[in-house]
Amino acid sequence: MPSVNTRIMLPPWSYFIGSAVFHYLGPAFAVLLFARVQPLGVAGLRIWSAAVVFALWRRPWRRLARLDAAGRRTIVVWGAVLALMNACFYLAIARLPLGTVAAIEFLPVIALAAFGARTGRNVAALAAAAGGVYVLADVRLAGAPLGFVFAFANAVLFAAYIVVAHRAARKLGGAAIDGLAAAMLVACCFVIPLGLWQAAPALTDPVALAAGIGVGISSSVIPYVCDQLAMARMSRSTYALLVALLPATATVIGVVVLGQLPTVTELAGVGLVVLAVALHQETSRGAEQLETA
Repeated sequence: MPSVNTRIMLPPWSYFIGSAVFHYLGPAFAVLLFARVQPLGVAGLRIWSAAVVFALWRRPWRRLARLDAAGRRTIVVWGAVLALMNACFYLAIARLPLGTVAAIEFLPVIALAAFGARTGRNVAALAAAAGGVYVLADVRLAGAPLGFVFAFANAVLFAAYIVVAHRAARKLGGAAIDGLAAAMLVACCFVIPLGLWQAAPALTDPVALAAGIGVGISSSVIPYVCDQLAMARMSRSTYALLVALLPATATVIGVVVLGQLPTVTELAGVGLVVLAVALHQETSRGAEQLETA
């Protein structure tokens, strides 16, 4: 009788769904927290609470001790990107609707996905995704120009996050989450000068502190772990196009949690993004690269 492998292997897209749900659920709660703690303070609470969880769970200093010089440089860059990306993101959503910031966030991601497009179907998917993101953005620079500056800075940093995190996931393999935990510890150091002063009031406000910890777990632990599990099983171009679904997720969460009702035009943008995800198909060349990487 043949042996039965009882190990359960979930498909890559299931991890992506977990990331998609929590990627903006935590930030939506963070917007509500802005009434008690300023944006950079919330960013600091998010990273510090996530780092504590990862430290207790993974003991990342053991992984750092075994890395070579190149590996340590990757972790440091990853941590710096995490800190700056979160700071810019919260400064943006303090000034703009969550769905708009999410749409802008994925403009460089669409360009990144284009590097892996080799078929007419994928080109059509990219065109639909780019159109959907453009419609969702609904850019009104006259309303909050500084918010758009932070939103575009966050977009560039998010593209850098995908590149660095994907590289770390492929190099570390099964230990990718340990690398993430190490990067989060590094991010703690980078975010101290940015958010310490604004986070200080939360130390005497139990409700704000608990909410900040909740934001950290739902924003930086659950989705980032899901990211690593998905990235280790997908090519970079496949993952980059799939995350174009997140503006649609942000729009839905904005409605449910924040009451930010989308217009008909914004709903059309969501439809284009969903169409892009449905159209996309990984090329055989990309699959070969995934197997040999």
